[in-house]
Amino acid sequence: MEKNYEGDLPITQLISFDKLLRQYDVMAKSDNVTTAKMAQRILKIAAPYPELRDGFSDVTLLEKHKDVIDIILQDIFSEVLTNNEIKAASLPYNNIIFNSSKRFRRILKDAGGEDFLPEMRNLPEHQMYIVACTVILNFHYGFNFDFKRPFFYDIPDKNGVMRHYRILYNADFMEILPTDKAKELTRKDVDELLDNFENIDLWKEKIPPHSFISKGFVISNMFDVTAEHSISEIKSSLIANDKRSSESFMSDLQETFRSFFNTPNIKAGFVEYNAKDNRFEKVYANGMESFLLGDKDSVSCTSSLCKKSYSKLLEENSYFAISDVDRYYESADEMSLFNGLKEQGVKSAILAPIAQKGQLLGVLELVAYEVNALNSVNANKLEDIMPFIVSAVLRSKTEESNLIDAVIQNECTSVHDSVYWRFEEEAKRFVKDGTEGRNPTFKEIVFKDVYPLYGQIDIKNSSQARNIAIQRDLMIQLSTIIKVIEEAWQKSKLPIYEELMFRVENHMDSIKESLHTNSEQAIFNFVMDEINPVFSHLKKSDDNLKNLILSYESSVDMGTESYYDHRRNYDESVTQINMKLAGLIDKKQKSAQAMFPHYFERYKTDGVEHNMYIGEEIVGDRDFDMLYLNNLRLWQLQVMCEMENAHYALKPKLPVPLDVASLILVYSTSLSIRFRMDEKRFDVDGTYNARYEIIKKRIDKSYIKGTNERLTQAGKMVIVYSQKRDELEYLRYITFLRTKGYFTGKVEIVELEGLQGVSGLKAIRADILYKTKENNNERTYTYDDLMSELKA
Repeated sequence: MEKNYEGDLPITQLISFDKLLRQYDVMAKSDNVTTAKMAQRILKIAAPYPELRDGFSDVTLLEKHKDVIDIILQDIFSEVLTNNEIKAASLPYNNIIFNSSKRFRRILKDAGGEDFLPEMRNLPEHQMYIVACTVILNFHYGFNFDFKRPFFYDIPDKNGVMRHYRILYNADFMEILPTDKAKELTRKDVDELLDNFENIDLWKEKIPPHSFISKGFVISNMFDVTAEHSISEIKSSLIANDKRSSESFMSDLQETFRSFFNTPNIKAGFVEYNAKDNRFEKVYANGMESFLLGDKDSVSCTSSLCKKSYSKLLEENSYFAISDVDRYYESADEMSLFNGLKEQGVKSAILAPIAQKGQLLGVLELVAYEVNALNSVNANKLEDIMPFIVSAVLRSKTEESNLIDAVIQNECTSVHDSVYWRFEEEAKRFVKDGTEGRNPTFKEIVFKDVYPLYGQIDIKNSSQARNIAIQRDLMIQLSTIIKVIEEAWQKSKLPIYEELMFRVENHMDSIKESLHTNSEQAIFNFVMDEINPVFSHLKKSDDNLKNLILSYESSVDMGTESYYDHRRNYDESVTQINMKLAGLIDKKQKSAQAMFPHYFERYKTDGVEHNMYIGEEIVGDRDFDMLYLNNLRLWQLQVMCEMENAHYALKPKLPVPLDVASLILVYSTSLSIRFRMDEKRFDVDGTYNARYEIIKKRIDKSYIKGTNERLTQAGKMVIVYSQKRDELEYLRYITFLRTKGYFTGKVEIVELEGLQGVSGLKAIRADILYKTKENNNERTYTYDDLMSELKA
């Protein structure tokens, strides 16, 4: 058999027995008669074949001289040990094997026949030239380089279980001889090679191809290290994050367990233990399954285990092995565990507790489909790998906890990427203080001299729209109720039904024109306390009334216990608007952060609001210039126009066609922001800066001075400011964006009615142009044009 790696190597390999035969030359002169006669006999048999000493590369001569070679190697391959030793004579850097022990030949035959060619697992062909060079540097030039690496054969047995054999080379019968191509090397040459391992051209320059000859052969002694290799593989698989998250993790691990237990059909499963509920729960990972759970997500430990297995796993934290599931099934008083395994065709199993300090974390499930394949004896082999499994489970739990914390932070108390560095810096100081014995306190995070930007796109008349939806639902509900009661009154003429109808009509009259603050709750209480008990009685007394009441109840929302039709449409419309607008500004934020990092937060109300803060303290390692503030203001104005367009593209698809109105607050004075630990958000810092927050909260409810006209209007971008320079800046932006198709030429400047505690504010109101996707030339519309287009 052969697979030659020689190719373009610095060594030309010759098979030779000269070095071994030279030893026989010496032994032939021994004083020990027996030794001398044996050596003389071997030398006499080899003498007619000088090529065995001179060396040859023609591998067909191995077969031709097979009988002679067997005799030459008889001391190395003892007949007494041939059935036990795993040994072969071969050449290095290739897989030419010309003599072997019976056990090795049997291993190859089981793997695939006499022609099966074992592959060295970690023989790096692309590095073979350099590997051969290091051998030459050691043996010929006398340098001491350690490039030894373990080599392995991976060979399946007759059952298909992969076995692993470590190869140890005996090179006593090898010699390295220079040719005329060999060069003299100085210490400087060698130092240069040591610094350039990957530079194959340099190595070929110093040690040219075929500049040396290797004569001889090596003895490959192999040892079955399947158990040790399996432990190493399990350890590696469990420790490496990239392996545990790969799609092939479980299949690779199951293959390793088969080698570990020398059983071809073993399967492995895992189940997590929930101590709080005393339940086994599914582990959600690639290819992970559980034989205790089957197709369930979780089961009670008491119902899934018998008393003995429960005691072993949960109380003693020791293995529970079943060598014959069918036998246990027939004799057990409790069928819960054994029934589940039997139904899955399992014949033997080991349940191994994954525990830390007496606390059960989960269970490793090993099952086999042969009786006695797994048992209480070989269960003890798990002792060598359980520490790694426990370590992996603990690490996975930590990773899961970190992931959960990250989700909570991202979804609930997010720290924006632009300021994360400052929180990380403070957290490191906090940890350091704790480890050094000081009392750690998490200091407040403050950023000074930052410029704020605020914008909102508010749903117009949202309170009115919500009230109308509630009013309509209540009217429909009360109308349905009165029909049922009227039908009951017609049947029995009970005065109480007439009185109930009167009260229902009064409630309908009270909300017919407008909805009062307490009307919804009053009607809800009336229905729950007065109507529902009557309906429960009527359902039992009359089938016709029962059908009417069931029809009414089918229209009542289970969550609110009232009619939820118009309100659902309103809520869905608000949700769709918020998702659309929030998604757009979040997407646009990525490009804005690339321009210059800044703090950003947005939140959904009846519409979408956002805060931005920009300044040198937020970035820390970059110089801030007012140019970046101006750029962000222009970006904000443009993006809010795009959000307006996005809304009106969505409006025809909404259950309730709601309008929006946009507003930007310009604040030219820098301020400080402080992270409020109790609220988990940033807020302006200091009494003076609080004026900014007051303006933000009240500005959208303001009126134009001397009129009853609200400041914000659909179709207009409102920009509130107090400084003349801000007015000029934004008029310049509007003029520029008008050329880009964002605004019409209609712009007005208005003065605002004084707010409580705030006066002197003015506003620019600019009419927005809108686009429709259907128009390929990107025609723009005024708000009135757009409304006409949408109606059409």
